Amino acid sequence: MLYCALIGYIHYEAPVEEQNFSTLIEFINAMEVREDDEEFKNPVDLMFDALEAEKPNHFAVRQYKKYKLAAGKTAKSILISCGARLAVFDIAELREVTAYDELELDTLGDRKTALFLIMSDTDDSFNFLISMCYTQLFNLLCEKADDVYGGRLPVHVRCLIDEAANIGQIPRLEKLVATIRSREISACLVLQAQSQLKAIYKDNADTIIGNMDTSIFLGGKEPTTLKELAAVLGKETIDTYNTGESRGRETSHSLNYQKLGKELMSQDELAVMDGGKCILQLRGVRPFLSDKYDITKHPNFKYTADADDKNAFDIEAFLSARLKLKPNEVCEVYEVDTKGA
Repeated sequence: MLYCALIGYIHYEAPVEEQNFSTLIEFINAMEVREDDEEFKNPVDLMFDALEAEKPNHFAVRQYKKYKLAAGKTAKSILISCGARLAVFDIAELREVTAYDELELDTLGDRKTALFLIMSDTDDSFNFLISMCYTQLFNLLCEKADDVYGGRLPVHVRCLIDEAANIGQIPRLEKLVATIRSREISACLVLQAQSQLKAIYKDNADTIIGNMDTSIFLGGKEPTTLKELAAVLGKETIDTYNTGESRGRETSHSLNYQKLGKELMSQDELAVMDGGKCILQLRGVRPFLSDKYDITKHPNFKYTADADDKNAFDIEAFLSARLKLKPNEVCEVYEVDTKGA
């Protein structure tokens, strides 16, 4: 309720430049509670009192009044818990990242755009940022598709989520994968093993996999993945025949033909599958074995860093580059005097 109250106040009453986590932390830092003085009012209390006098039915006011029902000791415990949960936003770099919106996620479906979200695959301290980005991305694009474009985005948005098991849980992913497809949005989850998905999404993992029209197996030896893949591939019919010979006074021969079912590829065959092969499963089509694409034969391979080191993108140089004006470009120049500040 406290989070709802503070975020509601920031969203509805604060200027745009203050609608961020930094403001939320400052609110919590300013909320002093005195156990021996129930009548004490901190600066945030006074702000909500002023808002209540102006707008008594304001959403933030109603939530804050419910929070204020807590006794002094309980309220102090609540503040400590809220502060601990947001401790990571006290890091200066993170506060700067979340201070304003520069991603413009709602515009990804308007024009061709490439957005890279790069996170450590060994340190999960900031995984929640990626999850927040995906949650907002899906929500914003679905709303824009429905409200602006009549249900489908003009440019298809494809999310290539590499190391999907190492970026944390994306909330309500099992529902999103079932609904975003109709809005021209798709999600491609890349996993080392299918069991990773079950470890994160528990019972919803099967729902997520079931809503994927296409799945491709590039190789591996994780037992659960192999077992489920072998079952999906199904069986093939094979002809067997047995010959027999019995000897006695007279020699007799027998020949028996049988039709048996055999797994198309058994688990042990899948485990030792050629590294240059892959298995593609497409909805409505029988799975088939295929050669992996040789990326060096792609016409644009020459533009990659693998083809030439000169093509490597230097992010530090990009961020530190100063704006270079063109000869005929018009701009506004401001002179700032900080002596009197």
